[in-house]
Amino acid sequence: MARKTKAEAAATREALLEAAEEVFFAKGVARTSLEQIARHAGLTRGAVYWHFKNKGDLFMALVEQVRMPFQSLMDEVDKVDAELSPLESIRLACHAGLVRLEQPSYQRILSILLHRCEFFSDINPLDMQEEIGNECFQEMLAVFVLAKEQQLLRDDLSPEVATRLMQSMLGGLFHDWLRNPEAFSIRERGGELIDTSIRMMQR
Repeated sequence: MARKTKAEAAATREALLEAAEEVFFAKGVARTSLEQIARHAGLTRGAVYWHFKNKGDLFMALVEQVRMPFQSLMDEVDKVDAELSPLESIRLACHAGLVRLEQPSYQRILSILLHRCEFFSDINPLDMQEEIGNECFQEMLAVFVLAKEQQLLRDDLSPEVATRLMQSMLGGLFHDWLRNPEAFSIRERGGELIDTSIRMMQR
């Protein structure tokens, strides 16, 4: 059999990730087999093992597609206007994150991580959520520290508490929305909550 080109290999990997997303969402991670994913993608199980060590490896690759490091959102905002204040950068970065969340693939994969993934073999969904949450906290905290240094935060509000408030608000909003995405637009409701939170935090 002829060796696959890089483009063909990349297309196969993408097809497997798309199939995994659909089957995990429908059945849950623990109840899905690699055979089912391969069949759904119109491929063999050997193709799965060519690209992924096991189901855990495939699942983690799927989650990596929707990770949104806060710093990457900040970089996105800074490309538009590098002169923004730290609080305005946080506000706009959070808005940018909400825009991404409304993309169907982001919604499905994060719903799988939060609601359709049980503990099994080498996958611990709580550890993955903790890792993502801690990464976001540290990156957001650095910007709130800068806001405090520039005397933009209220005197009685520390950068640590400001970060916890913002992260807790966004986490609650996110979980409410994932339970029933048709109930409201996360971009509209979240945008209002973000703007209000920033106004309450600033001097």
